[in-house]
Amino acid sequence: MTNESQYAEIKQGEKGAWISIGAYLALSAIKLVAGYYYASQALTADGFNNLTDIVASTAVLIGLRISQKPPDKDHPYGHFRAETIAALIASFIMATVGLQVLIDAVRALFQGTGEAPSLTSAWVAVAAAAAMMFVYTYNKKLASRINNQALMAAAKDNRSDALVSIGAAVGIFGAQLGFPWLDTVAAFAVGIIICKTAWDIFYSSTHALTDGFDEKELNTLRGTIARTRGVREIKDIKARVHGSNVLIDVIITVDPTLSIVESHRISDEIEQRMERKHNIMSVHVHMEPSEPTVASVEQEDRTNSIV
Repeated sequence: MTNESQYAEIKQGEKGAWISIGAYLALSAIKLVAGYYYASQALTADGFNNLTDIVASTAVLIGLRISQKPPDKDHPYGHFRAETIAALIASFIMATVGLQVLIDAVRALFQGTGEAPSLTSAWVAVAAAAAMMFVYTYNKKLASRINNQALMAAAKDNRSDALVSIGAAVGIFGAQLGFPWLDTVAAFAVGIIICKTAWDIFYSSTHALTDGFDEKELNTLRGTIARTRGVREIKDIKARVHGSNVLIDVIITVDPTLSIVESHRISDEIEQRMERKHNIMSVHVHMEPSEPTVASVEQEDRTNSIV
């Protein structure tokens, strides 16, 4: 896949980010107004959750825009990590809002007003959950089609938001059944989910920015390379995440009697297999001659003795 194709796919990913932003703008306004008017802390907390999602989706959009810049003298690998940096910034904002929601929920729980929210607020939460499931389905399909990890992460956030709205609705329905404190408990649960999402984004972003890579996935990549015809041994393999891309550096040993053309064929086949099986387009292969085996040394000694 060429850089032009990658940039074109990133451009398509912007559509999903814009749809998320539009949905969050509308839903956060509706939830905050309805939560205040119908006295539902859970729905209000869900509205604040969507406000953080606007920031997160905007960060994804900005990251996608910056990552489309071509490589330059200072960025020979391109600007793909802008997506990761934007996500890291969004995680701090989400954590701040999540903590505020938790503080407000705990304060309200101890105050014990006992006021049950209106049933209308529950139906607002149900409608919002349905809308977010639609956005999730669209973004998930688009992310799978263009293989964009940032958009796939945004789609998972859409799904979690739908679940948060369902939780808020359950709390409100419970309050209608004579347990008004359930609405506050639901608000507390929403705050926990916001903080958990912020932590997940923070962890994955910092892990990628410090060149961390999943060990199980690395072993899977190692197995694919090891099964390539002509590869005798893998002496070392490293991988790192660069935005939505994975960069691989691998050192392999091959038959020392191979020609340059034959060795180059092995390198090409490794690159083709990594693209076909794992959608990885950036693989740097370094080849070294394999150590002679005991059998080959004995055969050479016999030959020399005959001569």
